[in-house]
Amino acid sequence: MKPIVATGEPRYGDGAMLNDRSSILSLLETRRSGKPRELVGSGPPPEEMERILTIAARVPDHGKLHPWRFVTVAYDQRDAFAALLREVLAEENPQATRAHFETEDEFAHYAGQLVVLISAPVENHKIPVWEQELSCGTVGMNLLLAAHALGYVAGWVTGWRAYSPKVNAAFCGSGERIAGFVFIGHAGRELEERERPDLSAIRKPWQPPAP
Repeated sequence: MKPIVATGEPRYGDGAMLNDRSSILSLLETRRSGKPRELVGSGPPPEEMERILTIAARVPDHGKLHPWRFVTVAYDQRDAFAALLREVLAEENPQATRAHFETEDEFAHYAGQLVVLISAPVENHKIPVWEQELSCGTVGMNLLLAAHALGYVAGWVTGWRAYSPKVNAAFCGSGERIAGFVFIGHAGRELEERERPDLSAIRKPWQPPAP
């Protein structure tokens, strides 16, 4: 069955707009992910996905190593993806219940476009792996921003799948790992703002060490 498409701008509680695209700063100030399980509709068409991924790759990258890559999973490949998850779940969790397997089927068939973000650090390089992994994280953030800037709603999730050696083997090469699964679609219901940290709790002035 073809997913339905939600219409209208994402709003929350008091009627204020989330993912407000009226200006660059407005989008940055109001950006809100959507829960992948609540997305509806199809994802971006190929030309927009090309643009989203191009923007996502425009990030700080010490050494110009591009230590990350994208694996896209088409909607007609979701049955195969579900089969993979069921097979690995049965092997890695013998105590899995029917509900667990149903959850994996649902996950594999979430609406929209699925992009699997891969961390692919260059080993034994002068650029520390940690810096390369940070660069991958900025790619994930840019991916969300680009999708939201084009009017979509996206969600970045991990779960056991991102840490399973066998699921990783299905997407990654040697030394690579899944950084997350990013679903891009449309909001199936009104987005809700989440609690944000008080700036005073996460910022402090530097105190030089005593001589």
